[in-house]
Amino acid sequence: MSATAAGPSAADARQRVALAALLAGAVAIAFAPIFVRLSELGPSATAFWRVAFAAPALMLWLTLEQRQLGPAARRPATARDWWLLALAGFTFAGDLAVWHWSIRLTSVANSTLFANFAPIFVTPAAFLLFGERIRPAFVLGGLLAIAGAVLLMGNSVSLSVDNILGDALGIVTAAFYAAYMLVVSRLRLVFSTATIMAWSAVVTGILLVPVAVLSGESLVATSLYGWTILLGLALISHAGGQSLIAYAFAYLPASFSSVALLLQPAVAAVLAWLLFSEALGPLQALGGVVILAGLVIARRASQG
Repeated sequence: MSATAAGPSAADARQRVALAALLAGAVAIAFAPIFVRLSELGPSATAFWRVAFAAPALMLWLTLEQRQLGPAARRPATARDWWLLALAGFTFAGDLAVWHWSIRLTSVANSTLFANFAPIFVTPAAFLLFGERIRPAFVLGGLLAIAGAVLLMGNSVSLSVDNILGDALGIVTAAFYAAYMLVVSRLRLVFSTATIMAWSAVVTGILLVPVAVLSGESLVATSLYGWTILLGLALISHAGGQSLIAYAFAYLPASFSSVALLLQPAVAAVLAWLLFSEALGPLQALGGVVILAGLVIARRASQG
């Protein structure tokens, strides 16, 4: 019996590990809105500390990795390498900054819902730019997952002319995060997760400094509790969650990965229910089930 017949191929095993990492990353970043809500600081200042605290941890990881690999470590060497790493940092900074302005100009529910529309941008871009094969069943699964997110948050979403700018910025947030995912998926063909996360965090942190300052928000937490929340956001949601997601991009299509991350609002809703006693009724439960069904369909279609 051949090795292939005897068991799953190495590629299949890597994809399963990557899928587990992607879903674990989605769960970790679902804690981000919880941390933001618990933070003593405003949203822009909280976003700055998210990457400011994560960057040293990521740089330490990168240093240890390069020492272990020695000359075999792939380091940025060309202008194109540095440009792409900077672009990853820029697009993530745009995602955070624009989303926080969206929160100011519309409801949290509206901004969160629209910010999760990244698959609408990632899927056609992955097809046009990277030649990813997009089957009709995958489109169906993606649309189902988005519909599930709408159902999940439908009771809290309100459309109004007064909120149109904030709602539009929520869509722009999704576009920025879609661009970030596309850039990271290309970088992962060349660089390690540690390299991408460390250098992009440095760029993101630098770009968020003026955003935080111009917001007029205090940059100093008033208690150990406040600093602990910021540290949790940095290490769990960013250094942990985003790193797991970046790792998965080397082995999974960008289009599917963007759809799989729609698991995040479902997890966030459950966390809000457990921690803040926020209502989680039949409609929200149905939305969660529809998201999961969409993910299963999209996964099967992306494997075919």
